[in-house]
Amino acid sequence: MSTVQTWVTGFTAHARSSAGARLPWLSSMRQRAIERFAAEGWPTTRQEAWRHTSLAVLEQQSFLEAGKPSAAQLAGQLRGEEAGHWLVFVDGRHVPELSDVGPLPQGARVQSLSEALEQVPEQVEAVFGNELEGSSTAALNTALAADGAFISLARGVALDRPVHLLFIAASQQAASFPRNLIVAEAAAQAVVVEHYVGQGSGASLTNTVTRAKLAADAHVTHLKLQQEDPQAFHLGAVSVEQAKGSIYNSHSMSFGARLARHDIATRFAGDHCETLLNGLYYVDGRRHVDHHTLIDHAQPHGVSREFYRGILDDTARGVFGGRILVAPGADKTDAVQRSDSLLLSRMAKADARPELEIYADDVKCAHGATVGQIDEDSMFYLRSRGLDEAHARNVLTYAFAAQAVGRIEPEALRSKVASAIRSLVPGGAALGEF
Repeated sequence: MSTVQTWVTGFTAHARSSAGARLPWLSSMRQRAIERFAAEGWPTTRQEAWRHTSLAVLEQQSFLEAGKPSAAQLAGQLRGEEAGHWLVFVDGRHVPELSDVGPLPQGARVQSLSEALEQVPEQVEAVFGNELEGSSTAALNTALAADGAFISLARGVALDRPVHLLFIAASQQAASFPRNLIVAEAAAQAVVVEHYVGQGSGASLTNTVTRAKLAADAHVTHLKLQQEDPQAFHLGAVSVEQAKGSIYNSHSMSFGARLARHDIATRFAGDHCETLLNGLYYVDGRRHVDHHTLIDHAQPHGVSREFYRGILDDTARGVFGGRILVAPGADKTDAVQRSDSLLLSRMAKADARPELEIYADDVKCAHGATVGQIDEDSMFYLRSRGLDEAHARNVLTYAFAAQAVGRIEPEALRSKVASAIRSLVPGGAALGEF
């Protein structure tokens, strides 16, 4: 069973053989992390942040240690001819023979976390985080993370191709704990894609943490595309710290898993920071997806834009909890937050709680949320132009999703996400590109 003691026992069995076990700072942190998880257990609906998302079904699952399944064919199909620096992971472990980082400019490092712990442990330590950050699920990742990606860009380095991190859940009932670290020094630029897919893995568990540290004037675009199997469980956390003048654009696209939880937070540690949190999810059947976000305007002259859209069918459920915090002295803050959910079924359910917490006077902030079905006037307009009911319904559904997809740059990534959503919604193949 997925009990707390099961994970504690597994940690004890593998602690000495995990990547970085020889590093005192990491070994002690892992021990503190598993102790925190043992004390707190899995989050419950009694906690405000998890009030609408129960992990009771996850706790009833049994997870096995992953073997060495083959995912070469799927990895090849997903990579195709798409340009980029590729790191491929199967059940949370880096697979060098499926990866192709290619040439990098001087001052850039793109490698697996296990390699970085051997080669540059002091750089890893600076951005790794600690056991107190996030919920108890993040603490479990801290304790058990054995691999992931380490991306480091020196001052002024700009990657002209995206970094693709492909995570394939291949083994039945396997659990993986990737941890991805991104360091962008002053004026560095990069596009990073995290892509999570399933290969008949059933009720697998992916518990992932991504941490990014952006120095002054750095610019990072981060796309997370989640397409795991319909019975999978996905728990993800993204934590970003931004220095003066930095720009962080996040696109969270959640289209798979029986239960998916995404915690996304960024903190403006310097003035004149900018961020975009853009999200789109599609759930059907009895699936459940939850986005919880935090934008911490800790310094003045910050600009943030947050837009999340959900499409729900059958008896699915979507949750959005967004918090914008404007600290004392963070004057000239400009923040907008919006959540919109489209219900394709009368049994689908969406919960939204946009939240502004403002402790400064000279600010411009707005938020809002809508939950509703397809607009009847729009349906009438399309029907009057000759479209049948099903086609009109599909066109309006895609128009709803298009606003989120259209914010994605560069165009190649936008096309990837457009193809993913078209493959899910009925009639999607008949519609063109966004």
